[in-house]
Amino acid sequence: MRSPRLFSVLAACLVVPALAAGTADAGRAAPDVVAAPSYDATVKITEHGIPHISASDWGSLGYGSGYATARSSICNLADTVLTGRGQRSKYLGGSARYLDGVSLDASNLQVDAFVTDLHNRKVVETLLASPAGPSARARAMVTGYTAGINRWLRDNEITDPACRDAAWIQPNATEIDLWYGVYMANLIASSGVFLKEIVEADPPTLQEPGLPDLGIDLPLPTTKDEVAAYAAKVDKQALLESLGQDSDFGSNATAIGGDASSTGRGMLLGNPHFPWVGRYKFTQQHLTIPGQYDVAGGSLIGSPVINIGWNKDVAWSHTVSTAFRFTPYEFFTVGPGPLYLSAQGLLKKAERRYVDVEVRQPNGSVTTVREDLWRVPQGYVIDSPSQFMGWSPLSFWAIRDANAEHLRTIDSFLSMGEATSSRDLLARQDAGGGIPWVNTTAADRGGEVLYADHSVVPHVTNAMATTCMTPVGLLLRTVAGLPGLNGLLADGACKWGTDTDAQRPGILGPAKLPAVVRRDWVMNANDSYWTPNDKVRLEGYASIIGCEKCERTMRTRMVSQYVIDRLAVGKETPETLRGHEYENRVRAAEVMREGGKLDDVCAGTGETQACAVLHAWDGRSDIGSVGTHLFEAFVERAPTGTTLWSVPFDAKDPLNTPRGLRTGPEVVKAMQAAIDAVRAAGVSFDATWGSLQVAGDRGAPAYPLGGGNGDLAGNANAVASRNPAANTDRYKPVSYGSSHIQAVAYLADGSVDARTILTYSQDEDPASPWSADQTLLYSQEKWVRFAWTPAQIDADLVGTINLSE
Repeated sequence: MRSPRLFSVLAACLVVPALAAGTADAGRAAPDVVAAPSYDATVKITEHGIPHISASDWGSLGYGSGYATARSSICNLADTVLTGRGQRSKYLGGSARYLDGVSLDASNLQVDAFVTDLHNRKVVETLLASPAGPSARARAMVTGYTAGINRWLRDNEITDPACRDAAWIQPNATEIDLWYGVYMANLIASSGVFLKEIVEADPPTLQEPGLPDLGIDLPLPTTKDEVAAYAAKVDKQALLESLGQDSDFGSNATAIGGDASSTGRGMLLGNPHFPWVGRYKFTQQHLTIPGQYDVAGGSLIGSPVINIGWNKDVAWSHTVSTAFRFTPYEFFTVGPGPLYLSAQGLLKKAERRYVDVEVRQPNGSVTTVREDLWRVPQGYVIDSPSQFMGWSPLSFWAIRDANAEHLRTIDSFLSMGEATSSRDLLARQDAGGGIPWVNTTAADRGGEVLYADHSVVPHVTNAMATTCMTPVGLLLRTVAGLPGLNGLLADGACKWGTDTDAQRPGILGPAKLPAVVRRDWVMNANDSYWTPNDKVRLEGYASIIGCEKCERTMRTRMVSQYVIDRLAVGKETPETLRGHEYENRVRAAEVMREGGKLDDVCAGTGETQACAVLHAWDGRSDIGSVGTHLFEAFVERAPTGTTLWSVPFDAKDPLNTPRGLRTGPEVVKAMQAAIDAVRAAGVSFDATWGSLQVAGDRGAPAYPLGGGNGDLAGNANAVASRNPAANTDRYKPVSYGSSHIQAVAYLADGSVDARTILTYSQDEDPASPWSADQTLLYSQEKWVRFAWTPAQIDADLVGTINLSE
């Protein structure tokens, strides 16, 4: 059906005079002044508010993209610019909480202090002019993108209640503003995880000695022999979460090759699990330079390029990688202050950097607040006792961040859009050197599929890590896989290495990163690179990238099982592959029910009513399923390891182990706690899942949603409730998870079948007809047939915007 609000807009053509001063000749610019760029783009809007942007040059393509994104998401864009300027406190107050929806949870003042120091050090400006900076065409797209934002603001009145009264939103965005936004996005899995610990770092005092208080009756290990005893007492899960390595931040992607597909060509199902509220939301778009560039898909708001998408030859999606983007260095101090030892036996002093931040007061006035940050040449000093990296009288820790050393992200994605095959996509990714924190899964029209973790990873080999780890650094690696290196040798033997095939020094080159190209199938669901399918094992890589021969999550097992089960009866078709998105099987339940064990555990509680519901449950997370909430409550409280399973994990059978649910008292106790929690929430045991799990993004009706808990329960259609913005009176208002879902199939006749769903819909303004329309389709387990060809675009056309400047 067509949108109820049809429109056709012909935007007035504006002419911006050349930047010339002191000249009477309007047709001639002053010799030392460069004329402002001119832009010409066409934006065709199809059903669901999806923009198809066409231009003849990169700057104009960015211009159309910026305008279209401002139309759908101006509040988010404006917030991105404000954050990139380090001015959140000036307009929104310093104590207000900033949640980016992924990893950053800090006050505005803390965010501004960090960003202001970046500005003071001219980090982005320096990178723009360096070999680690962007190409001319990437800069043109970003410059055009900001011009497009400004154009929209000049031509339109903001109606979104989230920011319509924000007088600080003006048509004055600059290229630098957006590059700082891109730079901050690069850091969300590295320095962004430590932002509070960076801004609040201070030398120890008697009152705050910087020592961990974790309830462990052992001092921090000082020798390698003490590490194992200490590691056994550490809460691994909590440490991984604090390091940004174990959260809802994730995704699934499955690629089917020509040997396993009914089309004889490649097919892809991609489902990134991202926020429905906050900074990092997707918007859909289609970018075309006729005869030169043609790519569509999803872009994170603030990115002028397609991040996840397809062209006529290859489709790709991303999943968050297990690799670390940083390494902590431990510097040994002389006394409690900032003096530390260098390799030459000399004393050096950490640099104390002051920043002044303008902060809005409750009465509306603005005052200046001074904060301080500490740095060494490798990076910012942190103070994080809970992560064993406190600033103690003996040492402090600093973070070297590989994603803080480049601005190659836009180039990498821009070039991927030109790829002609899965192999070419990987080659372009490697040449770009800017994939910040994700794996790539791809399928092409020739029938080859790709899995690769060729993201930005510090050049820290296992041999170097073994040589360079301090005792506490070894503890970090033992528990979390993160090597903590010796700062004494940070400029020597423990300095990140260099590969000749890498885009720049300090990162692992392609030959040292895992990848596989096949013709059957590959997948990833945020476990490490080790198991791209049921038969292939990628081994022998540096542990900083991820673990090998290690347990898989139930979500990984479910995503794999979908394909295994389908191929047991026939090849994957476009219909069966995209159907996996909405099957909503719950893998942990399938495993736990074997031999009636789940029923036995429930019977041990004596809760006959709840157990009857759990026994009759269909084992899925469909909106009509009854009992899903009981099972989710159980797996979220269940013990782990051999307490839960009678058959432990076996590296020879990673997709079928562990298994064999135990029925002992600890497991029964977890079931009782789950039942008690559901009862305490006032929820009926026999409530349908769709009455409990509903949309929770801003302005969304309480549409019932399928899917559910990902890693523990084994839902591939993973959704979660994290700081929901709407329908908070419901049991589980969804504000995170399945987002820009795409099912792309290269058909036997050479055409492309592209189906998508943007689960929270294209427009942010609740008054827009495109603010919840795709959310309703997602609730109904339907798809959008994405208009790809000119004929399809014309058939679905809602309106056209002609832009020139």
